[in-house]
Amino acid sequence: AVLVEPLDQLFDWCQRSVHIPRVVHTTSGESVWLRAETGRSLQYTRGAQSQLPEAGQRKDALAALDTGDAVMQAAIARARKVMDKPIPLLLQGESGVGKEMFARAVHDSGTRCTKAFVAVNCSALPENLIEAELFGYQGGAFTGARREGTPGRVREAHGGTLFLDEIGDMPLSLQARLLRVLQEREVVPLGGGKPVPVDFSLVCATHRQLPLEMQAGRFREDLYYRINGLTLQLPALRERSDFDHLLETQLSRLVPDRPIAVAAGLRDNLRRYPWPGNVRQLANALRTACALLEEHESIIDWHHLSDDLALALGLGVAAPDQAGAAGSEAVDVRLAKLQSISRQAIAQTVAACAGNLSEAARVLGVSRNTVYRRLREVPGGD
Repeated sequence: AVLVEPLDQLFDWCQRSVHIPRVVHTTSGESVWLRAETGRSLQYTRGAQSQLPEAGQRKDALAALDTGDAVMQAAIARARKVMDKPIPLLLQGESGVGKEMFARAVHDSGTRCTKAFVAVNCSALPENLIEAELFGYQGGAFTGARREGTPGRVREAHGGTLFLDEIGDMPLSLQARLLRVLQEREVVPLGGGKPVPVDFSLVCATHRQLPLEMQAGRFREDLYYRINGLTLQLPALRERSDFDHLLETQLSRLVPDRPIAVAAGLRDNLRRYPWPGNVRQLANALRTACALLEEHESIIDWHHLSDDLALALGLGVAAPDQAGAAGSEAVDVRLAKLQSISRQAIAQTVAACAGNLSEAARVLGVSRNTVYRRLREVPGGD
């Protein structure tokens, strides 16, 4: 074989996006551009687990999320089964895996696509405002209320899709009222008034384990069973098998007017990086790298990365015996910066895991003792 990429993947590219050039890699480590095309008469048989979706299904927003990972393919296939039925969808996964993007793709691929997609981040709104934001209010319902009132996000989603992001962070008092809205399919705004019927498709998302939140008394059991029609666990980026394809898809979206590639050595480092911020972090990193490209450049390399990511990947930490006295001092400074970034990344990951050190260690790919030791080095850490 001359190419590292398997024939399955080349055929997949050919079926998905004909005429779009892609970067492939030779067995000798070189990167080359390739454009795969096929005629109508070409037949190709693959195993049942890697079969392509129906041709008609490959043209919508959900299909655009399918870049070859088997877990994502299964999630997409299951979402298709329920997206036009009165079955709520619950998306679970780490922060940054693309839960809102997945929810929007479900909406855009279904029969409600011409209606509103209304997204509400339940963790971003102050507790004293979230009720008015969700359910609306009559004019003069409270101090500072608009004279004409507001319909609220639930009513804005009428006919379309209501996406409740981070629903695991919703206050208990609001959970009870949301449950009534879901049961009765009508909303009463703050300040009174007649109930207003609502019809929407419901998609919720959370990075929390809601069964554990129920046991701790932070999430209502009856609401959980109301929103949990079908639960889909979206994989973390480090768990996905389609990193290269995902990387190229992101680049083609960021720079659609010319082909952009990633240097082979850098690509290997990016592939091994644990990406605690998942797809969101990758997209931000590539957006920055593309912005730093010169007009004549088409290859992203180390110097196009943000300094913190480059340091986290080990950029520029040379061996002390290869530098003079000034060089050794510079190495020490960079090592100190790298250690600081490492501690910050660990602290952020622990916070994202709600203080669960074992879960944070699993995410970071280190031992629990390493996480604990690094936390003690952070000012104010436990």
